[in-house]
Amino acid sequence: MAEIINMPRLSDTMEEGTVAAWLKKVGDKIEEGDILAEIETDKATMEFESFHEGTLLHIGVQEGETTKVDELLAIIGEEGEDISGLLNGGSEKPSEDKKEESKEEEDEAENGNKSSETQDIPDGVTVVTMPRLSDTMEEGTVATWLKKVGDVVEEGDILAEIETDKATMEFESFQSGTLLYVGLEEGDSAKVDSLLAIIGPKGTDVSGIAKNFKADGDASAKKETSKPEVKQEPKSEAPKKETITQDTVSQISENTSTGRVFISPLAKKMAEEKGINISQVKGSGENGRIVKRDIENFTPSAAVQSSAPVAKFVASGQEDFDEKPNSQMRKAIAKNLAKSKFTAPHYYLNVEFDMDNAIAFRTQYNSIPDTKISFNDMIVKACALALRQHPQVNSQWFDDKMKLNNHVHIGVAVAVEDGLLVPVVKFANEQSLPQIGAAVKDFAGRARNKKLSLDEMEGSTFTISNLGMFGIESFTSIINQPNSAILSVGAIVQKPVVKNGQIVPGNTMKLTLACDHRTVDGATGAQFLQTLKGYIENPVTMLV
Repeated sequence: MAEIINMPRLSDTMEEGTVAAWLKKVGDKIEEGDILAEIETDKATMEFESFHEGTLLHIGVQEGETTKVDELLAIIGEEGEDISGLLNGGSEKPSEDKKEESKEEEDEAENGNKSSETQDIPDGVTVVTMPRLSDTMEEGTVATWLKKVGDVVEEGDILAEIETDKATMEFESFQSGTLLYVGLEEGDSAKVDSLLAIIGPKGTDVSGIAKNFKADGDASAKKETSKPEVKQEPKSEAPKKETITQDTVSQISENTSTGRVFISPLAKKMAEEKGINISQVKGSGENGRIVKRDIENFTPSAAVQSSAPVAKFVASGQEDFDEKPNSQMRKAIAKNLAKSKFTAPHYYLNVEFDMDNAIAFRTQYNSIPDTKISFNDMIVKACALALRQHPQVNSQWFDDKMKLNNHVHIGVAVAVEDGLLVPVVKFANEQSLPQIGAAVKDFAGRARNKKLSLDEMEGSTFTISNLGMFGIESFTSIINQPNSAILSVGAIVQKPVVKNGQIVPGNTMKLTLACDHRTVDGATGAQFLQTLKGYIENPVTMLV
């Protein structure tokens, strides 16, 4: 039986490969572990070994040609075997596909008939679908049902708590009636507009409505998946390589004091697992290459056995792991931060501020009865005042324009169990230090209890992330889009500093400003940090 060999994925980022050299030609005998070809990936040129035995019957990609991963590379089988069917795409598979397709068409037609029979919704019955509770929400999870099937529901009653990508929110009913059907159990997730519940007059049979709603979704899904992509990508040609240097295959070899040891990837992996020193193995493959059977048949030499014995390590533990489903918040964080990192060209500006005056100022300020401010509150206030002087840093990027915000809304990153929330201190430049402190403290408490509203987490024009309380001295952050910058704040560190030509004890704090180069140039970011430095190192100026 002939085996189809496809272009392998030799690295995690590889999408296509180029055949640098074929080490076997059509008609050659192939043993398991033999090197078929050298494949040029996006990272290196690597040897590709055969996992099958037989005769090389067909080469699908010539030297210097490029093709996508999983496209036909070669065919190995018995000598003289007819492979025309494989080259033409097979004769049996299309008929099977045809049968499957016609069967699916019949199913769809049947579903369509069912749908038409049961599509009329009785008077007073309302189908409730998964609501879109935030602008970025794509799916929701039912955290808790506050009503059960059979309960009377009044307009305005809370039906359930829905976990979105930003928070867990109460979902109220806009209809009155009896809860007749629940489409999702607690903990289940579904896309926006999926069936959530059905409300109507008591005793109404809604089984047909629920079944029809699901049948439509299944049919459409089946329809989408029943048409696989069959067109082949055209092969792009790369320039022919006349010679292959040793460097191109260095990843599949070992350098030892006695010279180069050639070994197949499979044999190398087996040797590592068995703890075998490959320099002691004699290869039986081409040009003395070590292959799978050499590792399987290897026995330690007498010289090795006569050396001082070393107790073999025997692991007492076992490999295991726990799986934790991704919450909606975690999915949203992954999506939004990946989008920011790969669409906004980040660059970073690092500074170190003298904090002696800030420490003295805070101590004096907190001596006022019933007053307590933190260094973070001071940084929020200083940033707000500095942003008023540098609107370019307080901006947003659009494809055809930039929006320079005249208001200052500071987002303060708060760590919670499932990830990160960013409540917004609005008009921070107009608030006093105690007011900022009270707002941040309130936001942080409610964020950890998932009680923040969407309005309290939207509209930021600049973001601050502070890990100083965890002892982190310096770090970089990913911009919280649509902001143009984010400030990373480190811990205050006591260390020797130079003042007036003398080495004296001092307190410093490192900050890193991440900027979107589309809106904030390097000089603009530097000027903003200079203004911020003035406020932080002389905090009394924030009170003027």
